[in-house]
Amino acid sequence: MSHWVYILYSESTDSYYKGQTDDLHKRIRRHNKGWEKATQNGIPWKIVWCTEKESKSSAMILERKLKNLSRSKLIRFMEKYSEGSGATDVTPKA
Repeated sequence: MSHWVYILYSESTDSYYKGQTDDLHKRIRRHNKGWEKATQNGIPWKIVWCTEKESKSSAMILERKLKNLSRSKLIRFMEKYSEGSGATDVTPKA
């Protein structure tokens, strides 16, 4: 089963949220409906970067690394690995 690692951006709070899931569309919906305490204040969230991993453990490792990056390093990471990230191909379903 594949897993997704994703980065969301909130214009209203000017902040990023990093996470991982096995169902990207469902997870984004949960964030934008306010069902996730950590992201309730930033609605609406926009997906700005994502990648698919082959296992939950590899997704969790990448998520942990992303959460430890400073904002400037996170932005550089997204710029460096934006090609083929799939972020433009993933539109959360309502």
